[in-house]
Amino acid sequence: MLQRVNALPFEVRQYMLITGNYWAFTVTDGALRMLVVMHFHQLGYSPLEIAMLFLFYEAFGVVTNVVGGWLGARLGLNRTMNVGLGLQIFALAMLMVPASLLTVAWVMAAQALSGIAKDLNKMSAKSAVKVLVPKESVNANSSLYRWVAMLTGSKNALKGVGFFVGGLLLTLIGFQAAVLVMAVMLGGVLLLSLLRLKADLGRRKVKPKFSEIFSKSRAINVLSAARFCLFAARDVWFVVALPVFLYDQHGWSHWTVGGLLAIWVIGYGGVQTQAPKLTRLIKGDAWALTAGWAAALAVLAIVLAMLPLAQVGWLVVGLLAFGVLFAINSSWHSYLIVHYARADGASMDVGFYYMANAMGRLVGTLLSGWLYMAYGLSACLWVSAALVAASALMALALPRGSDLISK
Repeated sequence: MLQRVNALPFEVRQYMLITGNYWAFTVTDGALRMLVVMHFHQLGYSPLEIAMLFLFYEAFGVVTNVVGGWLGARLGLNRTMNVGLGLQIFALAMLMVPASLLTVAWVMAAQALSGIAKDLNKMSAKSAVKVLVPKESVNANSSLYRWVAMLTGSKNALKGVGFFVGGLLLTLIGFQAAVLVMAVMLGGVLLLSLLRLKADLGRRKVKPKFSEIFSKSRAINVLSAARFCLFAARDVWFVVALPVFLYDQHGWSHWTVGGLLAIWVIGYGGVQTQAPKLTRLIKGDAWALTAGWAAALAVLAIVLAMLPLAQVGWLVVGLLAFGVLFAINSSWHSYLIVHYARADGASMDVGFYYMANAMGRLVGTLLSGWLYMAYGLSACLWVSAALVAASALMALALPRGSDLISK
C-alpha cells in the first residue's frame, strides 16, 4: 500500500496528506462543537449563553483568516497548517480540566484557540490546492473545480461525522474523556504532517507587505460579501436554535440531535463532491450561476420559514433540502475564490475571502442564540431567507462573460 502511494505524482501525494490533515481536524472540530452545545445546555445554560461560548471561536476566525493568509504567503502553508493542528490539541487540553473549572471565560478562551486553529487549517488546505493543481493541464479550470469540490465536500461530510461522534461520546464516556480521545488522535496526525508535508508549500517568492492583505479585486470583494450572507443564513438556525429546539420542544436525546446534524452535514458534504456536475444544471457564466443557485436557495428558505414548527418531520425534510442547495452554493463559491485568487500569494486572497466567511458565521451564531431565545426558531428561518436573498443580489455584481466550467 505504501509503495502504491509513493508511486503517485508528488502533487497528488501532497494533496492526499493535506486532505488527511483536514479530515482529521474536521472530525474533532465538529465533535467539539456538539460536545460544547449539548454539555452546557445540560448544565442549564440558555441558548444565548451557549452562543456566547462560540463568540471568540468565530471572532478570532475573522482575524485569523486575514493574518493567516499573509503568514502562509510569507512562511509556507505547511507551517500554518501544522500550527493549526497544534493549537487545536492545546485547545482540547484546556477542556480536560475538572468540571468545576470549566467557567464561561475558560471555555471561551479554549474556543478562541480552536477558532484560530480551524481557520489556519482551512485556509492552508484551500490555498494549497491552487498551488498543487498542475498548471499545464489543458482543463485547468475543470481540474481545479474537481479538486476543490473533493476537498471541501469530504471535509464537510466528516464534520457531520464529528457531530455524531461528539453526541455519542458525550453519552458513552462523558465530556472530559471524549476531549482526551480527540487530542490523542490529533497528536498522531500532527506528527505525520511534520514528517511528510513539503516545506515552504505556497510560500511567496517576494515576502508580501501586511498592507496587501486586503483584496483589490472587485470579484473577490463581491464574492466575499455574498459568502458572508450565505454562511450567516445557515448558522442563524443551525448552530444553536435547531439543536436546542429539537431537544427542548420535541424531547430528542443528545445523540439523536447529533445524529440529525451529522446526517445533514454528511449529506451536504456528499453533494459538494458532486457540485461540478450539478452546477451545469443552470446554464450561464460565473455571475449567472452564482445568482441562480442562491435564488433557488432563497425560495426554499422562504418555504421553510412558512412551515408549522409542530410538524417536525416536514421541517427536517425541508432542512435536508436546504442542505442540498446550500452545498451547491458553497462548493461553487469555494471554487470561484480559488479561481479568482492570485497564483503567487493565493493564501492572501483566500484568507480575505474566508475572513468574510468567518464573519458570517460569527453573526449567524450570535443571531441563532438571541433570535431563538427572543422569538423562536421561526424567526431564525425568516432571517435566513432574507440573508440568502441578499447573497443572490450581491452575486449580480460579479464579472460577466466568463464560462469557467465549460472546458
